[in-house]
Amino acid sequence: MHVHFSRGGPKPHLYGELARALDALLTGETDRIANLANAAALLWEGIPDINWVGFYLSDGEGGLVLGPFQGRPACTRIAPGRGVCGAAAAERHTVVVPDVHAFPGHIACDAASRSEIVVPLLASAGGGAVYGVLDVDSPTPARFDAEDAEGLALCVGVLRRHLGLGQG
Repeated sequence: MHVHFSRGGPKPHLYGELARALDALLTGETDRIANLANAAALLWEGIPDINWVGFYLSDGEGGLVLGPFQGRPACTRIAPGRGVCGAAAAERHTVVVPDVHAFPGHIACDAASRSEIVVPLLASAGGGAVYGVLDVDSPTPARFDAEDAEGLALCVGVLRRHLGLGQG
């Protein structure tokens, strides 16, 4: 499936295109790993100015383990509450970090990353169990903002539905 994105347009439009493309890409497939892999690839192709995108999944013990991603090799396991991913999972809300070097406990998997956004992937709307997190890194400081948070939440909602985790 080839999808063309209007990278130069406003962020809400871009994320709307990504959410629609993600829905079409995942329709009919029930394998969670395949869907996460295709979601990571689609977001990698569609989001400008990023150097890593992927998922960390709950390990069943409060920590996170690396799932499908695009970018350089990454940290395999994240202890409960550690780093930006651990914080987003523990707090069950999106964390936007303009400068990863200023974030206490930041886990530096790629020295080129300067900013990060992490969106929790909950098993049900309204604070269910943490299935995992969507992690996106950029080499540009302050790359992510509220429009990115809203847009990625839209994409995570589509993904949740296709993973059988509840309505987005």
